[in-house]
Amino acid sequence: MSHAFLCSHDLSYHTRAGVELLSGAEFELDPGATLAIAGPNGAGKTTLMRILAGTVAPSAGHVSLDGQDLASLSLEARARQIALVSQHENPDGRLRLRDYVALGQMPIWADYSSAAHAEALDRVLDLAQLRDRADSPMARLSGGERQRAHIARALAQRPKLLLLDEPTNHLDPDAKGRMLSLVSALGITIVMILHDLVLIPEFASHVALMQDGRIMHFGPASEVLTPEAVQQTFGVSYLLLPYEERVIPALDIRKTSVSI
Repeated sequence: MSHAFLCSHDLSYHTRAGVELLSGAEFELDPGATLAIAGPNGAGKTTLMRILAGTVAPSAGHVSLDGQDLASLSLEARARQIALVSQHENPDGRLRLRDYVALGQMPIWADYSSAAHAEALDRVLDLAQLRDRADSPMARLSGGERQRAHIARALAQRPKLLLLDEPTNHLDPDAKGRMLSLVSALGITIVMILHDLVLIPEFASHVALMQDGRIMHFGPASEVLTPEAVQQTFGVSYLLLPYEERVIPALDIRKTSVSI
């Protein structure tokens, strides 16, 4: 019988000045689920993401990861299970792409041989379609290539939980489809903040709609993304076309699990 892998238990967070940014956030995800978090600016999405990553401690409540309280895990233990890709990644432009991605292997370096790490690094670069750019300085990569490099670095950690803060920001439609196809084929638990609602049913199993620091709706994407829920959360009308009428550029790998 499967058990919940990631659990948010009544999470709340307020600043030292007493401003409440998150209130009573609760959800459960099974292993391998993909959760898309959506909501207007200031809804509490990034605060929730930081708490799930363990970089911010909640004011109340707690997070469980694979049956363990996240707060009880050391920094090393968290780094061996959780990879976070923020929207503000800014690596040294002089770093070669390969060396930048290899930094993700630091938390698990003692677990594998140098040969195994080299093989895994090549596999991750292939998965992110970056092998031909491996020796390029980060400063010479396009925006889409840098985004894939950030995710490749996270995958080099061999995480059980991948957290993505707006991974499709500043990408064109084709690049968005390729990016989400890449992560959705991994078979690991993923939580990502997405603003493009039309992408969610294709690439996420669950969705959480947030407003004013609260999760207003949570559940399977097909059940939560209703016109009524979107109107309540965003104040806009929402119409989801049947799949065959939508055009979302994506890689063939999105339907299969990819080993990292």
